[in-house]
Amino acid sequence: MAQIQKEQAIYDARKLGKGKMTVLGLQHLFAMFGATVLVPVITGLSVSSTLLFAGLGTLLFHLLTKMKVPAFLGSSFAFLGGYAAVAQMGADKGLDLATSLPYACIGVFCAGLLYFVLAGFFAAFGAKKVLRYFPPIVTGPIIIAIGLTLSGSAIQNCAQNWWIAILAVAIVVNCNIWGKKMVQIVPILLGVVGSYAVAACFGQVDFSGVKDAAWVGLPFQWKDTAFAVFRNPDWGLVIAAIIAILPISLATMVEHIGDMCAISSTTEINYLEDPGLHRTLMGDGLATALASLFGAPANTTYGENTGVLNITKVFDPRVIRIAAIFAIILSFCPKFAALIGAMPAATIGGVSLVLYGMISAVGVRNIVENQVDFTSSRNLIIAALILVLAIGIKYGANDAIDLGFTKLSGLAVAALVGIFLNALLPGNDYEFGKGQGDTAMSFTPRKSVDEVASEEE
Repeated sequence: MAQIQKEQAIYDARKLGKGKMTVLGLQHLFAMFGATVLVPVITGLSVSSTLLFAGLGTLLFHLLTKMKVPAFLGSSFAFLGGYAAVAQMGADKGLDLATSLPYACIGVFCAGLLYFVLAGFFAAFGAKKVLRYFPPIVTGPIIIAIGLTLSGSAIQNCAQNWWIAILAVAIVVNCNIWGKKMVQIVPILLGVVGSYAVAACFGQVDFSGVKDAAWVGLPFQWKDTAFAVFRNPDWGLVIAAIIAILPISLATMVEHIGDMCAISSTTEINYLEDPGLHRTLMGDGLATALASLFGAPANTTYGENTGVLNITKVFDPRVIRIAAIFAIILSFCPKFAALIGAMPAATIGGVSLVLYGMISAVGVRNIVENQVDFTSSRNLIIAALILVLAIGIKYGANDAIDLGFTKLSGLAVAALVGIFLNALLPGNDYEFGKGQGDTAMSFTPRKSVDEVASEEE
């Protein structure tokens, strides 16, 4: 299997030509678009600003990670509870949503800065010591839970029109399994375009918003940014927003590590050591802090794009940067944002079914390839609680546990409990870079970026 993947994998997309690289970039754009714009739609933030800082944040991330990691940064769902909590605090003080959201953005800004603290630990003590607290028995189930907790939104979207959703899935599967050459590389894009076109032909798409939208417009307004708060600040609300949102970053940082593990496992390149988790964390944190200042949602490394990597086997970061540039350009075009916004929910749902499933499958692969011992009671308990808490809180408690001063999502609770139990329970003999039986870690794979580049030459 490893040999088959090695033959299929493309680490330098330039050999495909500029045209195919552009199409691959568009596919990554479409993969992230639905989820990325959903966060501002839910919270009331600007869609155009979200696109702008998803693109800028991704380029900033690539710059800080030496242009080596094929990750796209899009809107984080983890902070939705934080935005809602601050909006309610603002409402209690008589503020409308537009006035309250900049306060939430200040909280997210501080959360982004917290990434630098963990990055400092990695830089000071090295990945081997810090990652002792993030072994495969923790990160594997977390990756699985990321995909499974997202699956509910995919099903809800599919339920809008199951025939369109099934068509999207069928196109993706057929193109990926039986497609030839370029068709096999861009199944997600073809699934989106194909099912969207069919839905439009059958009158399932409302294009009225597209007609009314302008061709060119600014991505954000100054009054919607975090800077607007300081014209007449309510310092009590500022502090309350920071307290409510800051703890969420503990979970998103663990999600970040899980995503880096998933990307490393998918590409079979050790990004955790080179460029290093301290750099990827700084990139993610800085992108989040910058986005929040200008009224955009928190950023996070996107599992949807990891799913695309897994399907296409094109692992060149240049393709991701092409998608980022498209996102920046399109943020200045309200008409295009409206066109994408008119995309049937069922189309997004059908494609997401495949992508979210791929995320969970990568988590399973991490556990299997690392030979995690499930005859061990400690491992069973850790994995069981991570999965049950993440999924149970998501669907049994409206994805939030109220702690009085803040709320934590199911994934946040699961991640924190998993880390705590792994550190507390006896038998934590994990060593970074070695799996059980001294096998190589699947998320710290056998190659470095430079070794892959040397092989391709």
